[in-house]
Amino acid sequence: MDWTQSIRIAIDEMEKHLLEEDCVEKACRAALMSPMYLQQGFRIMTGLSMAEYVRCRKLYKAALEMSTAEVKVIDAALKYGWDTPESFTKAFSRFHGATPMQVKKDTHLIRPFLPLRVSITIQGGNDMDFTIEKKPALQLIGIAYEVPFENSYQTIPAIWDKLWQQHHPSSGNTALRNAIKTHHIGEFALCMDHCPEQGSFTYLIAGRYQGGDVPEGMTLHTLPEMDWAVFPCQGPLPGALQSLNTKIFQDWLPNNTKYTISADTTLEWYSDGDGSEEDYRSAIWVPIQKI
Repeated sequence: MDWTQSIRIAIDEMEKHLLEEDCVEKACRAALMSPMYLQQGFRIMTGLSMAEYVRCRKLYKAALEMSTAEVKVIDAALKYGWDTPESFTKAFSRFHGATPMQVKKDTHLIRPFLPLRVSITIQGGNDMDFTIEKKPALQLIGIAYEVPFENSYQTIPAIWDKLWQQHHPSSGNTALRNAIKTHHIGEFALCMDHCPEQGSFTYLIAGRYQGGDVPEGMTLHTLPEMDWAVFPCQGPLPGALQSLNTKIFQDWLPNNTKYTISADTTLEWYSDGDGSEEDYRSAIWVPIQKI
């Protein structure tokens, strides 16, 4: 399915099921797209996570309803998915800049938030530097983290920093630190679907499994032989790689007419060396198959 069409379908489904708990999950199923890719792409293209979009739409609709009818705060809270009047009022006030009672008295205080309409201008998608490569099966070992979609660009660098501070091979001789050295943990990072309905994905900082025991705190994951679109990157981390990732979602995916995403994963590759250097090399691998 066309990438932009998937986004449009997801928006339509969220509008249809706005008041249901599994609204985002239903949108992902209807779009026939990997929930991880859909949610990452939605955030990059719109600036909002799918969960944020649903929350903003509900707060707008709640304000409209409360301004035109005698609706109690507790009833609005329950209808639009908040557990208590207090939590609803807090979210409502933060969004609109006014309390429900103030909005009732002055509808000009309502902050409009209309359904999104997808309109994309393609610039440079065909000019992106990438190759199509068939890679053999790859067994990875690594440490898994749950990352929220809405702030992944901030969370992931912090995860890398924490990992090296706690478990870098030079800092000790535990089984976990030895495994990091043996399997070259940090050569890859794998993004996988985990809890898309909760707005998060699994991020596995990994290396090539060399055999032997799997220490507590690590996990194995095998990628089958498949075709990948490999996008090379040069520049300091994390900015260069995050910029490339954004460009893939904003330019390459919407403009792509030959390939479809074939798996619920994205693989990041990191070379040896200093990630802060201008000539540092990395890459993003996107699993694809011909349409």
